[in-house]
Amino acid sequence: MSRAYNFCAGPATLPESVLAQARDEMLDWRGTGMSVMEMSHRSDAFVEIAETAERDLRELAGVSDDYAVLFMQGGASSQFSTIPLNLLGEKTSADYVNTGIWSKKAIDEARRYANVNVVASSEEGGFVSIPDQTSWQTSADAAYLHYTPNETIGGLEFDFVPDSAGVPLVADMSSTMLSRPVDASKFGLIYAGAQKNIGPSGLVVVIIRKDLLGKARKDTPTMMNYQVIADNGSMYNTPATYSWYLAGLVFKWLKAQGGVTAMGETNRRKAEKLYGFIDANEFYANPIDPRFRSWMNIPFTLQDDALNGAFLKGADARGLLNLAGHRSVGGMRASIYNAMPEAGVDALIQYMTEFAKERG
Repeated sequence: MSRAYNFCAGPATLPESVLAQARDEMLDWRGTGMSVMEMSHRSDAFVEIAETAERDLRELAGVSDDYAVLFMQGGASSQFSTIPLNLLGEKTSADYVNTGIWSKKAIDEARRYANVNVVASSEEGGFVSIPDQTSWQTSADAAYLHYTPNETIGGLEFDFVPDSAGVPLVADMSSTMLSRPVDASKFGLIYAGAQKNIGPSGLVVVIIRKDLLGKARKDTPTMMNYQVIADNGSMYNTPATYSWYLAGLVFKWLKAQGGVTAMGETNRRKAEKLYGFIDANEFYANPIDPRFRSWMNIPFTLQDDALNGAFLKGADARGLLNLAGHRSVGGMRASIYNAMPEAGVDALIQYMTEFAKERG
């Protein structure tokens, strides 16, 4: 059976070599006679897996000892409330940028705990561009500034890191983590759901500057308190051990590809190739301001929406899977994360060319 090209936004495609290694180690990890998913998280074997994964992640992302790296459960959405509970401290307000559906979800959740100031929004224009930072209306007493570097659903991506003027900068990097080099030192907190570029679902990585620990509200649930998680090596309770193990295998794979610098070059090339085809073909269109087009999630529409069903049926038949756009926006979406080979993009373009000739 040949592998399909899976363009799903998440859970996303994983490197084939990682899946093969996990298969080979499924019943017996390094002679222990156990699967990783059977191990005690307190065992020497799993502690080795966990510590190696953290070291590799720090190396890949350039994370210094000034930061704690947490492997938490609940996905990125759980962080929408965890962040204000931990970072507000004595303050009552936080600044947020609204650039799409995930930004809005973060804003709505934060409003349970804080006075949210939306410093800028591109909603009125349909979330197709990023407001220039010179127009942002920040508040003087904000505990932090939150933004979503890449909107997975809308395909809108920042091409700059905001200047937070000394306020801790918080970023939801679920779709962009490890896809290219990023200066981690510019951020107070980075969080990322694993199921895009890191591994399978069930895990969220949190990278937090250590001086921001210990500020949680008294009513913060223990399992959402960053200080507690950090003090216990992300093992206050049983963590998502198998997801953590697979993330570690992905980190090794990334290092073997040349790290995030090499991956960034590949990802840029993949995105430019697909956008170039869309722009050159009148049958397809992408609505996003070219300056702010996502490298990871590429939405596109067909000349006639009535052809969407036929397009998806034909794509499935060719092993080009999960190309339907999110239900909230419709159309198509190709998610081309780290593990999507360039050959997958080429195969998609070939199919799109044939479909346009037949139906255009």
